[in-house]
Amino acid sequence: MTRRDSLRRLSILMATVLIDMIGFSMVLTQLPFYAERFGASASTVGLLIAIFALAQLASAPLWGRFSDRYGRRPAILSGLLASAVAFLLFGLANSLWMLFVTRFVQGFGGGTIGVVQAYVSDSSTPENRAQGLAWVTAAASAGVMVGPKLGSLAFGLGPSAPGFLAAAFCLLNLAFAWKWLPESRSASDRERDANQAEPTLLFQALLRIVATPKAQISTLMTIYALAMLAFMSLNGILVLYLKHTFGLTEQTIGNVYFYIAGMAFVMRAALLGLIVRRFGEVRTLRLGALFVALGLLTIPLAESLLALYLVALFIPIGTSLLFPTTTSMVSKYAKKQETGQTLGVQQAFGGLSRLAGPIWATAVFEFSTTAPFFITGGLMLAVFLYTFRVQPRPEPLPPKAEAAAAQ
Repeated sequence: MTRRDSLRRLSILMATVLIDMIGFSMVLTQLPFYAERFGASASTVGLLIAIFALAQLASAPLWGRFSDRYGRRPAILSGLLASAVAFLLFGLANSLWMLFVTRFVQGFGGGTIGVVQAYVSDSSTPENRAQGLAWVTAAASAGVMVGPKLGSLAFGLGPSAPGFLAAAFCLLNLAFAWKWLPESRSASDRERDANQAEPTLLFQALLRIVATPKAQISTLMTIYALAMLAFMSLNGILVLYLKHTFGLTEQTIGNVYFYIAGMAFVMRAALLGLIVRRFGEVRTLRLGALFVALGLLTIPLAESLLALYLVALFIPIGTSLLFPTTTSMVSKYAKKQETGQTLGVQQAFGGLSRLAGPIWATAVFEFSTTAPFFITGGLMLAVFLYTFRVQPRPEPLPPKAEAAAAQ
């Protein structure tokens, strides 16, 4: 594949991810307000966020195996269709149980995140993989930047408007991807890899990682899972914290997310590649963990919105350095014929964190609005220390050099 073909595929995937995340974030930032109107407590809001992770956890490895065998394109299209159905249900929701249904359906479609990452791996050379992942996650950040603002504006048209508008975006995205998104792997490659891949059940794959904690891929997945636990704990309580501490509403919450996601977009689109080339993936990963820790520890110390805007910058900077770099390194350690499955397993670990984070954080939030920040900040300091176990994978020798070394 030429560099031009690679860039073309990535640009189409970026457009797909951008539109998908606009709809996703339109609904996500409105969810706690809707839930509280239906009488939900903070803990119930945490369960609403967590059920998405439960469905994603169950479906991610299945989507990964499906994409290894039948292609990335049909898996991505199926996930988009599930999201469109979920957003439509959100617009129709008039009770708490309907919110739970829409979150489960959306999580099932969201299980294709590992497939998206595998698509990037298919379309990039190993040395450009972190940059490719950064571009795609930059598109996601742009969607998260625009989506909450659109959700706040749409709410002015009525409570159902954000869900219906998100569904319209998703259907438009599905049509776009159907027309323009090519398959990233040939039929012969899919058949060959399906024959070579070891059929591994989710439980067996998870157990293999747990049983080999000193292996580099196990270390990387542990870092990813713990960092995702901290990040999803923050996501579980941030809207509630901003509402109860600074009085933000459905029509003003989008401003904060626009600002934070805007920094994430700049980091991933323009700066991450430069930082990785300058410091290497391992040191970039360590910096990311440290910045996330600083953000979590300082947010509850902010006594004004201006101070909050300043310290909150640590979060998008840190996550932009940490998550794409970790995923890039995991893909390099994976067997080529099992890339989709391996990234699906990584997302399964992340799914456990997405499941647990909002539940415990919102439960603690009912007793102390600041304790979850300090607990997760301490966790991320421990993750930062744990990143010193990570070593860069040696690059394979060119064929001639390998032959010479063997003599």
